Amino acid sequence: MSPSKFLGIPENFSSHGSQVDHMIDVVHWFMFALFIGWTIFFLYCIFRFWHKNHPKASYEGVRSHLSSHLEVGVIIVEAVLLLGFAFPLWADRVDNWKKVQDLQPVRVRVVGWQFGWTYHYPGLDGKFGRVDPALISGTNDLGIDYTDPNALDDFTSPILKLPVNHPTVLQIGSKDVIHNYSIVPMRIQQDAIPGKEIPMWFTPVKALETFVVCGQLCGEGHANMVGSMEVTPMAPFESWAKGQSEGALKANSPKTTTASN
Repeated sequence: MSPSKFLGIPENFSSHGSQVDHMIDVVHWFMFALFIGWTIFFLYCIFRFWHKNHPKASYEGVRSHLSSHLEVGVIIVEAVLLLGFAFPLWADRVDNWKKVQDLQPVRVRVVGWQFGWTYHYPGLDGKFGRVDPALISGTNDLGIDYTDPNALDDFTSPILKLPVNHPTVLQIGSKDVIHNYSIVPMRIQQDAIPGKEIPMWFTPVKALETFVVCGQLCGEGHANMVGSMEVTPMAPFESWAKGQSEGALKANSPKTTTASN
């Protein structure tokens, strides 16, 4: 029996998500055990020290060491959660970062702003162009420097599109305040901090259309900061990315003029 099913957590769609779900299950089973234990102790105290049985107040209270044993038990449980589950799970994530670099992952810059998300793809050359906040304008939301040759085929999208069964690295940042980029079906989230780009990585294992949300209170429009995500087979993704990149290259390439006599 999995407690996560009773918590309303959506189905997992990432390769590492089962580990996260397992951690959630273990934590909630321990919470349930502690709840039962403390409830029994609470009821014991109620009936053991019922005022009818003890008309005169006792200023010593419980003389046994039961409460001390329970406190030690709680400490042991917390140590097991950290050392036996949380630390190994995090260590596995850190170790996998090195492996992901060798798998030619899809890379996307994710930029949060009040109140939405913009996605910056590197184009067919696989290289992001320079960005400069001074270049941000009504027609250049991210401040991409199109004088940089690497930026000519870069393109942006209001929707995050990714291929299934292929590693993805998202570089999370923000233009204004601290946001939190969260994809619940992928079991992953990361703070978006102005002036920083923090990578997070995962591998979608099923095609789906879902939402991304902001998990950090960021202003009065926070509840509306919802974006879209689509995971498709590799062929449709490559076709879409190629079309977007070629269109950007055509639009951003320096215009040539010919003199007429």
